[in-house]
Amino acid sequence: MSLFRKARFLKSAQALSDLPQESQCEVAFAGRSNSGKSSVINTLTGHRQLARVSKTPGRTQLLNYFGLGEGRFLVDLPGYGYAKVPIATRSPWGRVLGDYLLTRGQLVGLVVVMDVRHPLTGLDRGLLEWFRPTGKPVHVLLTKSDKLSRARALQTLREVRSALAAEYPRWSAQLFSSLKKTGIDDAEAVLGQWLAADQKADGETDDLLLR
Repeated sequence: MSLFRKARFLKSAQALSDLPQESQCEVAFAGRSNSGKSSVINTLTGHRQLARVSKTPGRTQLLNYFGLGEGRFLVDLPGYGYAKVPIATRSPWGRVLGDYLLTRGQLVGLVVVMDVRHPLTGLDRGLLEWFRPTGKPVHVLLTKSDKLSRARALQTLREVRSALAAEYPRWSAQLFSSLKKTGIDDAEAVLGQWLAADQKADGETDDLLLR
C-alpha cells in the first residue's frame, strides 16, 4: 500500500506553538486559493474528503496535519492570495505561514500547487522567492491539466520547467489532474524520496536531492 494511503487527520494548528511535537519530517502543500490544493491531497491519499474542498476560496485558515506514521506528516497550508478574506485575517496568517516555511526544521520539502491555466503568478513567485533561502526542495504541481488539451498542457509544463531552471535549478514540476487521476505516481515518487531521505541513518550521504 502506498505510504500516502495511510494518511489520517491528526490536528489543525492555529499557531506555531500548536504544531505536533512528535513530528520528525513534514511535506507541506501551498498554493493560491482555489488552485486545487485540497483536491491534490485527497487524490494522493485516496480519501475523498480528507482535506476539505471548499467552494469558497480562502476558507482554509489553519495548518492541517495528516499523519503517515513514524513521525511523518503531510501539512495543508492556508491558501494565499484571495482578496475577499478580510485583511485582519490575512495578515496574521501571512506571518504564521512565513514563519512556518522559514523556521520549521522538520519541513523537508514544499509542494506548490498551481492551476495549469495560470502558473507562476506574482504571488506564486513571491512564495518561491520567500522560500528559496531555506535551500529545501520544491515540487510544482500544475493541477487541472484536464482543462487544457494535451499539447497545451505539455507546452505549459515546458515553459514552467524552463522558468524554474533559470532561477531555481534544483526544483521540479509536473502535470497533475485530480479529475483524471493522472500524475499521481510521479508526485508520489518525488515526495516519497523526500520522506525517505529524512529517514536515513545519520551520516549516510543524501544524494536523492542532488540528482
